[in-house]
Amino acid sequence: MSLYIESLGRGPDVVMLHGWGLHGGVFSRVAERLAGRYCLHLVDLPGHGASASRHPFDADDIADLLAAQFPWPAHVVGWSLGGLLAQHWAARHPAQVKSLALIASSPRFVKQDGWPHAQERKAIEGVGASLDSAFELTLERFLALQMLGAPGARETLKALREELFAHGRPQGLLPALELLLMADARALAPAIHCPVGLFFGAKDAITPIGAGRWLAETLADATLYEFPQASHAPFLSHEEEFVAKLAAHLDQHA
Repeated sequence: MSLYIESLGRGPDVVMLHGWGLHGGVFSRVAERLAGRYCLHLVDLPGHGASASRHPFDADDIADLLAAQFPWPAHVVGWSLGGLLAQHWAARHPAQVKSLALIASSPRFVKQDGWPHAQERKAIEGVGASLDSAFELTLERFLALQMLGAPGARETLKALREELFAHGRPQGLLPALELLLMADARALAPAIHCPVGLFFGAKDAITPIGAGRWLAETLADATLYEFPQASHAPFLSHEEEFVAKLAAHLDQHA
């Protein structure tokens, strides 16, 4: 299975993995600002954007698919769902992942005993239940939730809406949502040895800052970058600050 990938720039390779419901184009502005010194690969994950759907949407299988698509050492940047897949990639193919940058991501997206750093299961299930009957409205509401509490949320949400169907109507969102309901990658943490930058918004309701702090304490080599006024997409709401911190992370481990 091939993936739709847009590449730009020249230099060390950086693979960028988007969140649920979107596509690689969500990173366009960040990638353009880094293209003078890095080669950025913006991936549409299976069932998103212009990439064919995959059922089941299995994290290990997709990590192997990414490893086959990029069989050379690269930095991997993953937002939300993309960050979950990046954790699997780094654990399964450590020689290929030079560093990780996890943006508002987590090993576990559902609350349970001993893991308060997530949403209630019913919140994610509600998104899935309304996909068939109100597809576009459901995605727009989900985007609005990602911006909740962030300054300039209206402008950021407008930019996200404009990107939503830029690569076509996604065909495989439900299997990816099922992965978010089931996934628990906490056991992978000891197998992730590369340097990890953690980029988290303090106002994030989807992946609360506690998930970032847990990763910072648990991973072997991790640095947490907190954005006090950001929600679930600091790379959009706080682009200038985010790009500066991501560039510093990449430069340090190039």
